Amino acid sequence: MSIAMVTAACGGGGEPGGGATEASGATISVNGTEPENPLVPGNTNETGGGKIIDALFSPLVEYDPQTAQPANMVAESIETTDSRVYTIRLKDGWTFHDGTAVTAQSFVRAWNYVAYSPNGQQNGAFFSQIQGYDQVHTEDPDGTGGPQTAPQPAAQEMSGLRVVDDRTFEVTLSAPFAVFPIMLGYRAFSPLPDAFFTDPAAFEAHPIGNGPFRFVSRQPGVNVLVERNEQWAGAPRPSISGVEFRFYESAEAAYADVVANNLDFIEVIPPSGLAGNLYQTDLANRSVSRTFLGVQRLGFPFYDARYQNPQLRQAISMAIDREQINQRIFGGTRPPADGLVAPDVPGRVANQCGELCTYQPERARQMFEATGYQGAIELTSNADSGNAEWMQATCVSISNALGVQCNFVPVPTFGEHRSAINARQLTRIYRSSWVADYPSIENFLNPLYRTGGATNDGEYSNPAVDALLARADAAPSIEEGNTLYQEAERMIIQDMPAIPVYFQSFQAGWSERLQNVTVTPFRELDLESVTVSE
Repeated sequence: MSIAMVTAACGGGGEPGGGATEASGATISVNGTEPENPLVPGNTNETGGGKIIDALFSPLVEYDPQTAQPANMVAESIETTDSRVYTIRLKDGWTFHDGTAVTAQSFVRAWNYVAYSPNGQQNGAFFSQIQGYDQVHTEDPDGTGGPQTAPQPAAQEMSGLRVVDDRTFEVTLSAPFAVFPIMLGYRAFSPLPDAFFTDPAAFEAHPIGNGPFRFVSRQPGVNVLVERNEQWAGAPRPSISGVEFRFYESAEAAYADVVANNLDFIEVIPPSGLAGNLYQTDLANRSVSRTFLGVQRLGFPFYDARYQNPQLRQAISMAIDREQINQRIFGGTRPPADGLVAPDVPGRVANQCGELCTYQPERARQMFEATGYQGAIELTSNADSGNAEWMQATCVSISNALGVQCNFVPVPTFGEHRSAINARQLTRIYRSSWVADYPSIENFLNPLYRTGGATNDGEYSNPAVDALLARADAAPSIEEGNTLYQEAERMIIQDMPAIPVYFQSFQAGWSERLQNVTVTPFRELDLESVTVSE
């Protein structure tokens, strides 16, 4: 059996040298947030750095910019007979920005590096399905807050990866996993050149990818500049000559610059622009509104003993008037979340959360008072991406329903917010949105709620959930797996490790310079198709 979805598709990948569009000398500017880490694919799982990584690197699989349907990119074929052993063949002609060839070894070496836990890569858990992962990746037995440390792994390379020849490698998983080919478009699975392993510090200062754009410079707190890679083997080739990812102190400032044509693109119009649909006047014929594969959540730091009681978490969820926040803050553009999985994601079913995501102030107060929680409730988020208004409104709703003081405590930047989350330093309930890495219900559960998951930031753990997710992973088909993932979602919701608040939609805007604007289901400007007037 082959994975027809992947092996038969050449989609936007094209052949080397094909699909070129008329090149422009213009560079565009795109709103962004300061990347949390150096621009290494295996160590970037936040959106600010992610959009830049996606410009610099091309993975095995790409996702259609309109539908998110996966198709081959660097991969020529991905074949399996049992959903456990996959043979991956690369297209010829792909190179890194330093001119070296993209080979099977480029992937195998990169994947082993990311999975090896002493290297501290945030995306290591994405390789947990590969045979031998448990030999290269160990966990801290008492969490990052405890005195113990993770033991040294028994091996440095996963036994499930084997290079066959320069353009072919074989991946053996520890159990059948039908979703695996869909995952391969996520940035964690990008290749790395030999230069990374020769001098990691030099690479971090000047990343070398294989994507449609080459790194030029990074000025912390200001911007990252990239330029078109004329040797890129994908298609369609960008017509713009480069991109400035520009960092603002607030979404309002970025929005004002788009209105004034001083910034070319913003993917999230702040609430001040949404009020009364002002953006449709400010940006007449240069904005779009659509849903995307994301959910906005409030996460609990489980390493703080105050949040251990599930009734407390459920009570806070039922104290949030999601519809009122949707109408008053977002003008009706953010549907109240009824589960952990966003609409349009394959495998999702509606209303998994039921009454636990329904505003019930009286019941919420009864449950809250029974928990014996003392002191004020505090929420936190970064303030540079248009989240302050809805977080404050959420606090008001919680306070009114529970009869307890609720404070919103912002931090200045997304980078600072993520650093505190990753360092397990939070003492407050925190904003934690999720945008799909790849289009599958599995991606909304395993990374976020499985013990040791790549983005299980609150350190939630339930062995029964882990076991059910493992059964779903090993299901013989995507359809059978989805049924088990849905069951796991219902189980997780009862624990309420994170409160789903609203489903993500975006209202993006652009300057008068841009044409042919496509914003992907992952809320990114499609840099390969956008055009610009000089």
